[in-house]
Amino acid sequence: MPNDSVTRFLAALSPEDREAVGKRPDAEREKLAAAWEAELARDDLDTLDELSPPAAESEAARRVVAGTTPEAEGGGG
Repeated sequence: MPNDSVTRFLAALSPEDREAVGKRPDAEREKLAAAWEAELARDDLDTLDELSPPAAESEAARRVVAGTTPEAEGGGG
């Protein structure tokens, strides 16, 4: 059963990405959702978040799925 952050993460994805991520194992979806939550907390989304929270969530989701987050590039932690 997906947790709330997974549900929110999936809702923030484009329809194509949502379908692809939805086919992944639960553990992988939970890991992506955690990365999405971390991406939302990053400072570079603050302005977008203030203007449009859904746009910030979608941008963070796009980054996570595309693997362009600092954590995915070895810069996190």
